[in-house]
Amino acid sequence: MIRLDGTQLLRHAGALADLLTDTVNGGASVGFLAPLDRAEALAWWEERAADVAAGRLAVWAAHEGDRVLGTVSLAFPAKPNSRHRAELVKLMVHRDARGRGIGRGLLTTAERAAAEAGVTLLHLDTETGSPAEQLYRSAGWTAIGAIPDYAASPDGELRPTTIYYKRVPATALTR
Repeated sequence: MIRLDGTQLLRHAGALADLLTDTVNGGASVGFLAPLDRAEALAWWEERAADVAAGRLAVWAAHEGDRVLGTVSLAFPAKPNSRHRAELVKLMVHRDARGRGIGRGLLTTAERAAAEAGVTLLHLDTETGSPAEQLYRSAGWTAIGAIPDYAASPDGELRPTTIYYKRVPATALTR
């Protein structure tokens, strides 16, 4: 797993776009509708580079050669009263690389980085009933409830979303 800076994110944007299209077109609900074309996915990743460069977003990628097999990000709020928390976003693993521990490795990497940055609370949302829920629960995340019809699945059907949180022990005083 490597943490990408803004320049690296742009360099790997094509591989990240391939991962995003595979994830969405495979039925995972990560904020896009299917079919997601590569140009839209590429533009979305390129737009993230400024947030990465500014420290508002941290992005990690799991690689195999030049191919990106998975990614995860942490979004840091700008408000002064929220700097102790971050949102875990866009945990994705390519369909043909699942079951190899990549998702767990990415999750662990993000949790450790959050702790090292002084973040003590993480939160996320995921489609209720999705395979991701098992990963989060087994990693010690706590479900706090579901919101009905929160987001459309890639096929456009409104689905409930479950909100999770996890406390992490800070290993640094500030970020």
